[in-house]
Amino acid sequence: MTIAMHPKKERTFVILKPDAIQRGLVGEIIKRFEQIGLKIVAMKMHRADEEKLWKHYNKDDAWFLKKGEKIVVNRQGLGLPIEKEPIEYGRDIIGVVVKYMRAGPVVSLVLEGNNAGNVVKRLVGGTEPATADTGTIRGDFALDSYYLCDVDGSRGMRNLIHCTDPADGDDAAEREIGLWFTEDEIMQYKHIAEAMLYDVDLDGMME
Repeated sequence: MTIAMHPKKERTFVILKPDAIQRGLVGEIIKRFEQIGLKIVAMKMHRADEEKLWKHYNKDDAWFLKKGEKIVVNRQGLGLPIEKEPIEYGRDIIGVVVKYMRAGPVVSLVLEGNNAGNVVKRLVGGTEPATADTGTIRGDFALDSYYLCDVDGSRGMRNLIHCTDPADGDDAAEREIGLWFTEDEIMQYKHIAEAMLYDVDLDGMME
């Protein structure tokens, strides 16, 4: 989401989930964002509030029904009983994610840079680690799958990280940032690397 006028000021939102913290991957994940040239403008460790998590995931009944129908098909394939309506299985997806996201501390970040939303999405990789590309954060450091979550009895996906999906709309990052940070918590500063990344006139670099 572009909050400031200039493209290099685009901001996006990331949460490092409890499995990232417990597996000691916080530094490795943040390093990838920094190495590509993104700037951290806000960061905090906290326990995620349950009400905010439900608002964060922001799903409607159509989404719950679609996901629940897939779960029913998976359960039938496994020979498991169908004990509730598909929409309730869909709601359970967010319910177990919320429960998991509150199982331990998380680290929330706001990242800034040119095309930040799409850059972060590319670095993070597909939602399901088992099929995420090698070289992405999820592809390199996680191996969970939707199928395994269903086999285990519908639990939260251990995929290390949430990032704003630009496909959710132009205001998605702004909505998520506003939910987890106040404007006072977001730093305005010049990073020394920005000169090499963005400055038009590099005269004097060799002086």
